[in-house]
Amino acid sequence: MNAREAFSGGVAVITGAGAGIGAGLARHASRLGMTVVLVDVDGAAVATLREELTAAGGSAIDIVCDVRDAEAVQALADTVYRDVGDVRLLVNNAGIEQFGYLWDTPVANWQRVLDINVTGVFHGIRAFLPKMMATTAPAWVWNLSSVGGVAVVPLQAPYIVSKHAVLALTECLHLEVQSAGHDHHVHIQAVLPGAVVSNIFESAGGVQSGDASAAEAQRMAMLDIKAEAMDPLAAAEAVFEQAAEGRFYLLTQPDYVGSAMAERARVLTSQAAPRLRTERRFDPAEN
Repeated sequence: MNAREAFSGGVAVITGAGAGIGAGLARHASRLGMTVVLVDVDGAAVATLREELTAAGGSAIDIVCDVRDAEAVQALADTVYRDVGDVRLLVNNAGIEQFGYLWDTPVANWQRVLDINVTGVFHGIRAFLPKMMATTAPAWVWNLSSVGGVAVVPLQAPYIVSKHAVLALTECLHLEVQSAGHDHHVHIQAVLPGAVVSNIFESAGGVQSGDASAAEAQRMAMLDIKAEAMDPLAAAEAVFEQAAEGRFYLLTQPDYVGSAMAERARVLTSQAAPRLRTERRFDPAEN
């Protein structure tokens, strides 16, 4: 089965759809013939994207929603099922970054990263998955981890922690859907992007006290990586095709992200302590 056969004609709900890989996934979903529900806290961004998609002949609506708010996410699910239709694809993508030494990180920034990147995924699952399991129609849930979900990087600990957590959450959820007997039609998959063009590094939190220069130096290093990052639409196409093939780990750059996964396995198998690298081999990238 290819991506068009799997997804065409269905409804896709994508959080964090206003920019980056979220917008790329939305554009490709629209090209495949899906009705796309564009969800973001940035109302202007998703309104602009909705105008773009509909002008090209697609079907899209935009909804402002903060994934940190469980009631708002539940209201989103209720609205979509009532006004748009059954959801074939749920993409829990909303995410933010944070730079700085962990001991310098403001408590509010730490909490914000976890609330959006991890708890936001949980809220999406709680609101949408029971409705998806209640029918026998094929459905997909994609949770956005990152190459950072299989790597360790200094000065970005909140983000790295969040992406490790999302990966573990998704692996557990995959087993739970099997255990509950819904795996014949509900497909749980983990998306691990490498470097994909977005504004996540520019909008990332920093530190107000302590070593602010180290935090900003890490931001600049990530922006250097961004200069050669993958186009979000190309990343989206790769993810959709792998999903249609039935893979669990969906990698935007299979060789690059796959090598990070192999390195993580090597470190764990050898029980080696993390080593500080003078040259970055794997960036936590985006999402």
